Amino acid sequence: MTLRLHDTRAQQLRDFVPLDPENITMYVCGPTVQSGPHIGHVRAALSFDILRRWLSYRYGRVTFVRNVTDIDDKVLTNATDAEPWWALAYRMEQEFTAAYAGIGILPPTYEPRATASIPQMQELIQILIERGNAYPAPDASGDVYFDVRSWPEYGALTRQSLDAMEAAEDADGRGKRNPQDFALWKGTKAGEPADAAWESPWGSGRPGWHIECSAMSRRYLGAEFDIHGGGLDLRFPHHENELAQSTAAGDGFARYWVHNGLVTVDGQKMSKSLGNFTLAADVLAEHDPLVVRYALAAAHYRSSLDLTDSSYAEAESALARVRTFIERAERVTEAEAPENLPAEFERAMDDDLGVPQALAALHESVRRGNAALDAEDYADAARELHAVEAMTRILGIDPRDAQWSAQGSAAEASALDALVQTMITQRAQARADKDWAAADRIRDAIAAAGITLEDTPAGTHWSIDG
Repeated sequence: MTLRLHDTRAQQLRDFVPLDPENITMYVCGPTVQSGPHIGHVRAALSFDILRRWLSYRYGRVTFVRNVTDIDDKVLTNATDAEPWWALAYRMEQEFTAAYAGIGILPPTYEPRATASIPQMQELIQILIERGNAYPAPDASGDVYFDVRSWPEYGALTRQSLDAMEAAEDADGRGKRNPQDFALWKGTKAGEPADAAWESPWGSGRPGWHIECSAMSRRYLGAEFDIHGGGLDLRFPHHENELAQSTAAGDGFARYWVHNGLVTVDGQKMSKSLGNFTLAADVLAEHDPLVVRYALAAAHYRSSLDLTDSSYAEAESALARVRTFIERAERVTEAEAPENLPAEFERAMDDDLGVPQALAALHESVRRGNAALDAEDYADAARELHAVEAMTRILGIDPRDAQWSAQGSAAEASALDALVQTMITQRAQARADKDWAAADRIRDAIAAAGITLEDTPAGTHWSIDG
């Protein structure tokens, strides 16, 4: 089958035909790092992680770029005297990286920060001015705007009428020709940090949000690339403006636009502005990260996802079935075999990344494999085992992966500590009651498990023998 993706601009499924089958190029809008990630940010990143993994399976090499917006109005607003904007941005970037890594999202090929591409942004702005699609504000404020009425194709991504669009809110409007014109460069304002400004032909200032992604995608992937990804909420104005300024500058830009659905709370988009978000760190502290990955991936990437406690419970049960089958099958089958990816799994993934149907294929293999084991048909069980291995590896949910094993080991250590501490408390109570026989029985049971107790003035400590 041919891979088909839903192209937001075309508003339909399209066969994926890459510019270069030897190197798929993909740009995804990364975080604006004014505060830590909520679970919606992680769901978005996971959607494109799975797409990237499938493209890697289908084509081999994928050059994947995800940016970091480290200079922005919101970053400046959240900075304090004790933590300058650049320090806040770096700390929040680390939190995003930890959340992504926590559920096994692969690191990008390149992860550029906006502040590292200021010259490329200024170059692109100058091209737009020379082509008549942008203009410096006449009031010498240092602002530069994209002239939306100079570009007849403005609105092509979201198919909106220009006259029906609201005014752009990314600048204070000084010197604008049209309310919908958006800022490419923002002149320095009173009260802003001196180190949050760069010299430019139009005066000291900083880039607008939209020009950042156009310049960085151009720098790392070229004037035209295969896929541009991001959340559904970025279609307008961010992606609409990216498309307009890049194509107005003469670039082919993105051939396919792919947008993931949002995480919702009671039907409302999860967002920091609405205050209804759940921090990724809290979710990962409460649930097994592999369970979180499964729960976030279980719905189709373009659908809204309303996460509840049952979402994680269902994911945990599904993974337990997979894990149990793998453990059963490994005891009676050979460990190595050629990759065996079921046709129904491939069809599902090629049909606009149909992960729910792909998971159904995974669980059907688990069912058939368990039936084969029950019938002592170890050849069929081996075939299903290797199919399950291939599918879980592509989806990033192989429970034997070293990442999950390390997290599992930590969980097991915590559980063991809780059990041993309970027995230590019971032994201490028995000794306080002068029930020496009970105290000895508890100590002997602990010793039989290979655990040594050490009584000290500060309390009793345990360690594993050897």
